[in-house]
Amino acid sequence: MAEDTQPESTASNEPVPSSLHRGSKDMPAWNVGKLIDAPKFTSRNWFEMLGPGLIMGGAAIGGGEWLVGPKVTAVYGGSLLWLATLSVLGQVIYNIEISRYTLYTGEPIFTGKFRLMPGPKFWVIAYLLFDFGSVFPYLAANAATPLATLIKGGVVPDPQNVSGDWYMMKGLAYLIFITALIPLLFGGKIYRSLKVVMTFKLVVVFGFLLFLAFFYSKGDTWVEILTGFFKFGTVPIQTGLEATEMARGENVQNIFTSVVSGNGFPKIDFSMIGFIAALAAIAGSGGLSNTPTSNYTRDQGWGMGHHVGAIPSALGGHDIELSHVGTVFEVTEESLPRWRRWYKHVARDQLAVWLPSCFIGLALPAMLSIQFLQPAETQVDNQWTMAVMTADGVRQTVETQSGTSLAKVCWFMTIFCGFLVLAPSMSSSADGIIRRWVDAFWTASPKLREMDPKHIKKVYLRVLIAYSIFGLIMLSLPPGDLIKYATMFFNIALGISCWHTVRINTTLLPRPLRPHLLIRVALCVSGGYFFMLGTLSVLQQTGLLDKITG
Repeated sequence: MAEDTQPESTASNEPVPSSLHRGSKDMPAWNVGKLIDAPKFTSRNWFEMLGPGLIMGGAAIGGGEWLVGPKVTAVYGGSLLWLATLSVLGQVIYNIEISRYTLYTGEPIFTGKFRLMPGPKFWVIAYLLFDFGSVFPYLAANAATPLATLIKGGVVPDPQNVSGDWYMMKGLAYLIFITALIPLLFGGKIYRSLKVVMTFKLVVVFGFLLFLAFFYSKGDTWVEILTGFFKFGTVPIQTGLEATEMARGENVQNIFTSVVSGNGFPKIDFSMIGFIAALAAIAGSGGLSNTPTSNYTRDQGWGMGHHVGAIPSALGGHDIELSHVGTVFEVTEESLPRWRRWYKHVARDQLAVWLPSCFIGLALPAMLSIQFLQPAETQVDNQWTMAVMTADGVRQTVETQSGTSLAKVCWFMTIFCGFLVLAPSMSSSADGIIRRWVDAFWTASPKLREMDPKHIKKVYLRVLIAYSIFGLIMLSLPPGDLIKYATMFFNIALGISCWHTVRINTTLLPRPLRPHLLIRVALCVSGGYFFMLGTLSVLQQTGLLDKITG
């Protein structure tokens, strides 16, 4: 279906029978409608068929890996990438399951959370706290570095020692942050605007990094990366030396191999657990940044989102109505096959688009840091340099093999890609948090439920302004601190949300639509994994981890 048109709803104005009004009575009862059939995927409509996976995949490409990767993969190689594998697989399950709820109700997952006891007032406060990490605009703060480097003719700014650089970096960070909000204001239907931006990002970044990978990386590098995704149980170990003083491979050990060989449990080095946890947290989307998957599922008109509407841009575009109430369908012999086709449609979007994007987005930046960056080069006092660390290494390698002219081009493209993986993701990140809280207030607030459904853009504008003010204040912090604080919240929030989603889908959905037992177990285990990483980060930042580990 066309993405800028909203099909006519066939939902009735009659609420569902009381037997189908599950959860808190403080939330309005669903309407009843007919589940339309899922579209058929063909070679002609493939782009229109691409859904949340494209936007979320574009947002997942490189942001965390470009920033945190040099601190982890340059020191430990690909040995710890298995942590990112677990993170991505856990998020895939989570994304599909939150879309399961939306397919049935036309509501985003946040609304489902509010329908559970003890009710919306409690969960609004709880998730405002859980979602705190998402408001840190670390992408804009770090995107300022490559842009400033280009402006200064290749000289990396040093705002810690040069006052002029400090003002330049802060000014550019503010400019990038504000510019990232423009598509949200004037982009028509926001979903369509972000889809175009992320497509451009994917083509340019993937194209250049694949060029470097094919012509200038070694086969051993790719073996290390690809095997690293499956080196489950490999951990950094204490050796008495700094990680940068050892060759890659000497500073890691596999727990299972060590125990089986009789060497006992290795003594884990927790000194970089914050960065390691951050890599796992940002692999994929991270935190509650995944939850807009269900919002985009609704806005795409998939499943019962067909009846509900979408959020338009704040100032531009058409007047699109967004219902305050979701619409469900009755499970019958006719509707159940349609439901299965929609579920397969969502799963295909995640498995065929989002999942590969995440792994490619992990592998290519890892190739940059492993191939072109030495461990000692990551130990710099100027934390603003993380976004451009690999550029000089790329230039030196290309210059040696292909000459100065091409080296300059590749240096520029590395810097530009550093900017491109960060700045556009600021738009999708901002829209994600604004969108989920607009939806939250729109459905949870009795006062807002009295508003005309056409006025949803007014609520979106107010939340956008509040987010903008807070983001501008947060940009006063150093970019490294923004990443550190954000990812701590990311892992804890996602862990709790995984557990909450299991409860939602096994309580609010009819039995034939509920997830299989194996899916429930997998989502619970994923929640435990993310929560553990977040807890370790908190313990390290508070100094308690050193006391516990001795």
